[in-house]
This record gives sequence, C-alpha cells and structure tokens, in this order.
Amino acid sequence: MSTATESPVESHEAAHEEGHDHPSDRRYIQVAVILAIVTALEVGTYFVHMPGEVLIPMLMAMMIYKFFYVAAWFMHLRFDSPLFTKFFVSGLVLATIVYGITLTVFEFWHKG
Repeated sequence: MSTATESPVESHEAAHEEGHDHPSDRRYIQVAVILAIVTALEVGTYFVHMPGEVLIPMLMAMMIYKFFYVAAWFMHLRFDSPLFTKFFVSGLVLATIVYGITLTVFEFWHKG
C-alpha cells in the first residue's frame, strides 16, 4: 500500500513485488528448448514429403501452440488479467479464420 512519503517509483516496485513470483532462469531455458524443438519440427516438415491435407493442419497446430506458449511465458499473460488472454485468443481465432478463408479461396474457388 502506498503512503504519502513513498515515491511513485517505490510504489510501483511494491505493487510489482506483490503481483507474482517471477519464473526462474531455468524455467525460461526450458521454455526456449520446447520452442526450439517445435520450430525444428516445423522446419523438418520441409524435408518430408506429405500431402497438403496433412501438412497444413500440422503446421497450423504447431503455430498455435507456439503462439500460446510465447504469449503465456514471454509476454507474461500467465500472470496478467484474464482480459489480456481473451484479447490474444480472439486475435488468434480471427487470424486463423482469415487465413482459412484465404486458403479455401485459392484452393477451392479458382478456375481450372
């Protein structure tokens, strides 16, 4: 709680300390390793020949996983208000819908 003699900087630091425990460096390294593995799997799909019906959903799933993981850990959404998480989820859903519509336009609605 802020008092009249406390500076705004001290007040902000006190509020930050009350918020949450910051993850350790070890946890951030674990997150980075997981993201590196998923990225390696995404890059590995270039070297494996598979039909687009399998490749596109697999890449989309990895993309969504990485988006949530980065947003949760490096953007600290795990520790913020649930409202911020709802904004990110709604943005991801909207982007996925727009991408899906665009993909179907080029895949199914072209002449020839």
